[in-house]
Amino acid sequence: MALTSSALRELARDLGVGTDYWGWDGVRRDVADDTLAAVLAGLGHHVEDDADLAAVRTAREDAPWARTLPPATVLRAGEGSSLPVHVDHGDAVTVHLVLEDGGLRGLEQTVDDTPPREIAGRLRGRARFSLPGDLPLGWHRVVAETPQGREEADLVVTPPRVTTADALGPRRAVGVQAQLYSVRSARSWGVGDLGDLRDLAAITGARHGMDFLLVNPLHASYPTPPVEPSPYLPVTRRFTSPLYLRIEDVPEYRDLPEHARQRIALLREPVAAWNDRVDHLERDEVLSAKLAALEELFAAPRSAGRQALLDAYTAREGQGLADFALWSTIAQSLRGTPEEARLQDLDEQTVERARTELAGSVAFHTWVQWLLDEQLAAAQAAALEAGMRIGVMHDLAVGVEQVGADSWRLRDVLSSGLSVGAPADQYNQQGQNWHQPPWHPDHLREAGYRPWRDMLRSLMRHAGALRIDHVLGLFRLWCIPEGNEAADGAYVFFDHEAMIGILALEAERSGTLVIGEDLGTFEPWVREYLSGRGILGTSILWFEHEDGAPLPPERYRRLCMASVNTHDLPPTAGYLAGDHVALRHELGLLERPLEEERRIDAEARDRVLDVLRAEGLLAPGAGTEETVIALHRHLARTPSLLLGVSLVDCVGERRIQNQPGTDEEYPNWRIPLADPSLRPVTVDDLAEDPRTARLLQAVREEISRR
Repeated sequence: MALTSSALRELARDLGVGTDYWGWDGVRRDVADDTLAAVLAGLGHHVEDDADLAAVRTAREDAPWARTLPPATVLRAGEGSSLPVHVDHGDAVTVHLVLEDGGLRGLEQTVDDTPPREIAGRLRGRARFSLPGDLPLGWHRVVAETPQGREEADLVVTPPRVTTADALGPRRAVGVQAQLYSVRSARSWGVGDLGDLRDLAAITGARHGMDFLLVNPLHASYPTPPVEPSPYLPVTRRFTSPLYLRIEDVPEYRDLPEHARQRIALLREPVAAWNDRVDHLERDEVLSAKLAALEELFAAPRSAGRQALLDAYTAREGQGLADFALWSTIAQSLRGTPEEARLQDLDEQTVERARTELAGSVAFHTWVQWLLDEQLAAAQAAALEAGMRIGVMHDLAVGVEQVGADSWRLRDVLSSGLSVGAPADQYNQQGQNWHQPPWHPDHLREAGYRPWRDMLRSLMRHAGALRIDHVLGLFRLWCIPEGNEAADGAYVFFDHEAMIGILALEAERSGTLVIGEDLGTFEPWVREYLSGRGILGTSILWFEHEDGAPLPPERYRRLCMASVNTHDLPPTAGYLAGDHVALRHELGLLERPLEEERRIDAEARDRVLDVLRAEGLLAPGAGTEETVIALHRHLARTPSLLLGVSLVDCVGERRIQNQPGTDEEYPNWRIPLADPSLRPVTVDDLAEDPRTARLLQAVREEISRR
């Protein structure tokens, strides 16, 4: 029986797969039938004909009736609801809650006249129980007892909104945005690290009056070289890269005998020489040197107190940490060998052998994460001591490597045969494939959303704020079937009420401010929803328009973080010069002729600069630095609660860190921080750098006038 197009598209919509989408150019496009079928297959629904389609639909409708309780229920505090409970028809059932604090609450049954349904030869009925509106915030357990036994499931009560932004009061917050790996000091090992983060937070807070410091994702890449340069393509989003560890700040380093310190100094010497390089960074050699130094430190004795702290950290992070350390051990043993391909599908024998035979290496990787956790805590403490009201703002990437720790340990809640990307837009007209496996909406719910919760808890532990890259991905992700072009995908939708609700709960509990990067194509209600939940949005000056004209400052959103640029655009000096257009032409990423693209881009820039001239911020003949300051003064006139100033703009850098849609064609994420003359700018330089002081002072002055 052939597959009927209309029936396929109806099923796709019912299963949360979009059958059309609006492009960046305002044109609605239909998703091809074969793409829909491939996306459904990636979600575990194989449909080749109408008989398959009917079977998938029946299985979908039967699934809730076959189990007693929904796998997870997420609701807002203060809003009463009800819970469906399925039992054999005629059986009695009682339901109660075990609250997070150990308390018990019985639930009352209400009327549910839904007729029974036959499932696998058994008649199943449905009862319904009230969920009162006065339940406390937290992770509770629903317990149903029937003649067949006892079943439990999660009940998550989330705050209506995150209130962490309220603590800032009426005074707006200003901060610096930095790519940490690019910002080095004389104490670095060739790449910016957590010691540099601590010092950068202290300097920008105490010397320049900043309230926060946003850094790139610090997620872990592979435990051995080669290292993936992109911080947005890690092997895990929960744990941190050893590349960022400051070796000399490890307490055990101070107790090493002199000959051991000398060995570490010899490891540092060749990579530290690269602190003065401005062409590109060398992560592989740095990681190799740091791992060798860490092996030396790991062999040193630990005091009883230090061991107790390590044990406490290990217990808190639980199975997730154990799995990550185990995977890192396996990856370290297989990478660079003929057996490396086994990482793509680890068999149980390899896993169990590593668990026993390589237990020392597992302990090593666990210990390294503990050291990173300590240094992250020290950086946040320094930020607050320096007067920052928020402190370090961490960044959460969209996803992970297709072969990595999370893709292995979270394989049961990720989709197979699909990768996350983006449809064509005005900055990459061929679309993007980020080669990251997406969450599986149903399987994540079956897991009670705990993988999402656990990741947030680890990330928020030492974060004053958390930026969610592509926060729209909590609503839908552009999923590309394996073998398809980036533009040939479809949106897969998620239960955003659950995803955002859990994010709100964990942020409220940890006191973490949440900012969502809500750029791109989306329905208008999405921003309103996020704002209503207390999650700040993102505004980039060049992207903000109203009726074809630059958005007036007073029309910006209050609940957002506004900035002039983003890491996917050149620094402002480069943007003003049109460097991004020239680069995209050089890399073959334009679909319009170069001169036409240049004209369109220049006209868009001039419309913004004309506004600055009308406001009296930009004098005729102003130079690049004056224009950069004027743009930031303009943005400071908005009501936006947070204002981010890119560190590259502070020092006059022109080179872009990342050109979307490229890999080896451009040295993405490998550009060290430098001034306009391509001299390296260090963390210590920033304390007295006049250009940095002028820009940040101008922003503070403009805000103080509001």
